[in-house]
Amino acid sequence: MDVESAYIPVRGDARGCSDSITEIAVRDPAAVDANIRTIDPGVVVYNHRFGIDRFSFYEEYPLVHLRHGASIGRGEVAVTTETILDHVSVALAPGERWARAYRAVAPDDVRVATVGIPEADELVDAPSPRDRRVLYAPTNYLVGRGAYANTARSVIECFAGTEYELLFRPHPTDRREGPGLAVTRDCRKRIAELPNVVFDTATTPIESMQRSDILVSDFSGSIAEWLHTGRPLIQLTNVDAPGKAVPPIGVTTESLTLELVDERYRNGEPESAKRRRASWLEYLGIPMDGRSGERAAREVLECRA
Repeated sequence: MDVESAYIPVRGDARGCSDSITEIAVRDPAAVDANIRTIDPGVVVYNHRFGIDRFSFYEEYPLVHLRHGASIGRGEVAVTTETILDHVSVALAPGERWARAYRAVAPDDVRVATVGIPEADELVDAPSPRDRRVLYAPTNYLVGRGAYANTARSVIECFAGTEYELLFRPHPTDRREGPGLAVTRDCRKRIAELPNVVFDTATTPIESMQRSDILVSDFSGSIAEWLHTGRPLIQLTNVDAPGKAVPPIGVTTESLTLELVDERYRNGEPESAKRRRASWLEYLGIPMDGRSGERAAREVLECRA
């Protein structure tokens, strides 16, 4: 954007989370209302929906909702429409699937615009590194109800001692709290014994996607970003959550095998998976032209008070 912009952390561990956007130092990240009123911005962009009912700043400042990534099969579309749209001036949808849902329930004075996923712009048309590197990025334990707990250890063992490098990237929630934390701790101990498995600490998943040839996931929102690459996707369907089956977009399997990874690395996705991918891309309606950030910036600037 061609105007001054910055971010404030709304949680202590969000301090220092970006090298590309200026951070405003705040004494108490949880004091969101007070921090925003002190800054007195022309517009506020909120990139998720959590905790919005604890705040009141949007009564004084225009609020733009820009979805953090894009849910594929976890019910996040419905949750978003139920929690934040009553408070925003503009809702920026990652794709037409989300825009339709937003428009169906948003108040008449809320503008809905489909912009895409800005953080994924740099993945568009990026060549695969061809370095035998695989990224494992499942959804979090509580939402996935078994996706992480049921597959994490077996994924590590699948790659142990092979020619592949595995980037092991659990959801941020499973690194700091809840039942997934115990799984993460066990996996880190095993990873410490394996020279070809890395516990991924890249700031954003986009960095890891740029470096990877294949994504192994389930129904994580990271799949929406990965679709920008056109590279093979393997989805693990070992999920315990009632009524939350993994939507088949890439190649699906109950458990990962090295033979399956080899086949995808050598030959890409089979025709059946390519057809599924094309159908999902049409359904999601995510613009993948590398210009999502430009569209989002224009909408934000138009919303300034």
